Amino acid sequence: MSTEFNTISVIGLGYIGLPTATAFASSGKRVLGVDLNRYAVDTINQGKIHIVEPDLDVAVKSAVEQGLLTASTKVLPADAFLIAVPTPFKDHYQPDLSYVESASKSIAPVLQKGNLVVLESTSPVGATEQVEQWLMELRPDLSFPSQVGDQADIKLAYCPERVLPGKIMQELFSNDRVIGGLSPACAEQAARLYQLFVKGECIVTNARTAEMCKLTENSFRDVNIAFANELSLICDHLKISVWELIKLANRHPRVNILQPGAGVGGHCIAVDPWFIVAQSPEQARLIRTAREVNDYKPHWVIEQVKQALAEAVTQRDCKASEITIACLGLAFKPDIDDLRESPAVEITAELAQWHVGKVLAVEPNIEKLSAQLQQKVQLTELDQALTEADILVLLVDHKQFKAVAPQQIQQQWVIDTRGIWRS
Repeated sequence: MSTEFNTISVIGLGYIGLPTATAFASSGKRVLGVDLNRYAVDTINQGKIHIVEPDLDVAVKSAVEQGLLTASTKVLPADAFLIAVPTPFKDHYQPDLSYVESASKSIAPVLQKGNLVVLESTSPVGATEQVEQWLMELRPDLSFPSQVGDQADIKLAYCPERVLPGKIMQELFSNDRVIGGLSPACAEQAARLYQLFVKGECIVTNARTAEMCKLTENSFRDVNIAFANELSLICDHLKISVWELIKLANRHPRVNILQPGAGVGGHCIAVDPWFIVAQSPEQARLIRTAREVNDYKPHWVIEQVKQALAEAVTQRDCKASEITIACLGLAFKPDIDDLRESPAVEITAELAQWHVGKVLAVEPNIEKLSAQLQQKVQLTELDQALTEADILVLLVDHKQFKAVAPQQIQQQWVIDTRGIWRS
């Protein structure tokens, strides 16, 4: 039976939830966005955005002006509910589903027969079944897939996002989606929901496979980045340019080595592999090692900076407090404002804690520093950093930094983790 989705509720209005909400609104559906952040809610209701993402501001403004998108701190009845909240990890890299639990329990009171609940948050295998358990406990008057299969009053599915920050408003529409249901009918109903705006293929499977698919995609990327990062360590040890090496190796028709960097950040690639390791510790040996390699890279960068500082103090016959270090880039990837799990933030914070002199930070995509950095780091413009710094630490290859020609760099000590100035 065809299901009408006249009203769609999106729980969590962050980097994924808000674009997804506007995507559904663009299909002409009424969307109720929910977030605990009052500032985010008020900003969205003014037709503005609280995050940086190209083209999102135009989409939100249009959706709000048409009356198709409204935000609230309270969950209201809807035909479909999407959960798009964070899933960080706790100590020993165990998945933290507390946000998903809170979102599930906030939905429970307003659930009605025929509703669809979709978990979008990146989650460990079995998370969708856990959402069902929470809802079953709170709504014993309704039936669920584990009880009656396709005939359940409430349908549940898992559909992870797979978009690239900076291109979300394109990829959200064009990319294929993997949709896993707790029953075949659940998957089919969720597929109909996403087909409202997705131009790519909506491929149905079961929930556990869909959950593992998301973790697999990000772990694959993490392993490949780890190979590049490990190569950079080896090349430094052997006095070889890793950038030239990769360029040459990639001329092989079946070799495609990624570019190394300061580490791996973001809420997905830096986190998701640990979900697999936590559930299959004896089997996930390669995935664990790759994660350890990438987690180590920021510490290696810090050691490079310390070595440069020692050389600067010796050559200039000055105190360490007289040396200024500038860290260029704080986001976890180029040309966005997202600092989650960013190795650049980790490196900058540790250098500021350790260095007795001035530490500058240049991040064109933010207006102020987080509390973690505010006390000891000065947010400044690129021109000032290039003028004042004795040591430059290029951590993120933002377009503003790539626009600087190598001959414009006057500093003797440059730690370029992205290879845009030094080969």
